[in-house]
Amino acid sequence: MEEDSKTSTEDITGTLTTTFSEDEESLIARMYSLVGDRWNLIAGRIPGKSAEDIKEYWTSKSISSSSTTK
Repeated sequence: MEEDSKTSTEDITGTLTTTFSEDEESLIARMYSLVGDRWNLIAGRIPGKSAEDIKEYWTSKSISSSSTTK
């Protein structure tokens, strides 16, 4: 049986969110610094993740890091 590489968890609001490995997070950060918010291009480098998954991850990461710097 083939396992789906896309892993989801439920956050405190009950919304399903996709989880990323440390390597994937690092790749997203490096790709974002090179190509900006071209989510389709970044998603093409990470099997099993959609452009929307990556955009949601990046947006939530940006929001959480900006709230901790205040």
